[in-house]
Amino acid sequence: MIYEVRTYTLRTGAVAEFEDRFAKRKPLREKHSALGAFWHTDFGPLNQVVHVWPYEDLKHRTAVRDAMAKDAALQQLPGGRDLIVEQQADIMIPAPFMQPLGSRDFGTGNFYEMRIYTYAPGDLPAVLEAWGKAVPIREKLSPLAACWTSELGGLNKFVHVWPYKDSNERTRIREESRKGGQWPPQSGVRPIRQENKMLIPAAFSPLR
Repeated sequence: MIYEVRTYTLRTGAVAEFEDRFAKRKPLREKHSALGAFWHTDFGPLNQVVHVWPYEDLKHRTAVRDAMAKDAALQQLPGGRDLIVEQQADIMIPAPFMQPLGSRDFGTGNFYEMRIYTYAPGDLPAVLEAWGKAVPIREKLSPLAACWTSELGGLNKFVHVWPYKDSNERTRIREESRKGGQWPPQSGVRPIRQENKMLIPAAFSPLR
């Protein structure tokens, strides 16, 4: 299983229009493969949408995208090219301890924190080992929605996504997680760059 994480930076004020167009295209698009998640940013880089597409492998992704290009009904509906300023596509590999995206019900009314850490080359195995030991303890406080390492696109990325009901719950859980001294995981290496995004799910997103 691989996940394609596509991040589009849109023109200022264009998020609602992009999501409306996407919602109209979604039933036709999902005839080819299912959507994993769709969010827009609320904090962090603004005017971004992030959509996640699971595939069996790169061959499956290529077959899906070839079929989409030949789908006349899908191509007739307006997309969002005129609204897009910049695009980024990353192929992600799920961490060994990640449960498949969408396999758990987080309920509705959530927002999601996506944290993106970039490590020096060669550091990710130590990170994955430390996280594999610590995540079961951390998940006693709140679930891990996704955790990936990058395979294609921006390299040496470690991405983790957490659902919360609101910012107060996020603050409480993060403070509580540090009390036992087991979080954050101690891998012996530090990221060279960190970024976080607060994400709001679209009305049609499978993860709400």
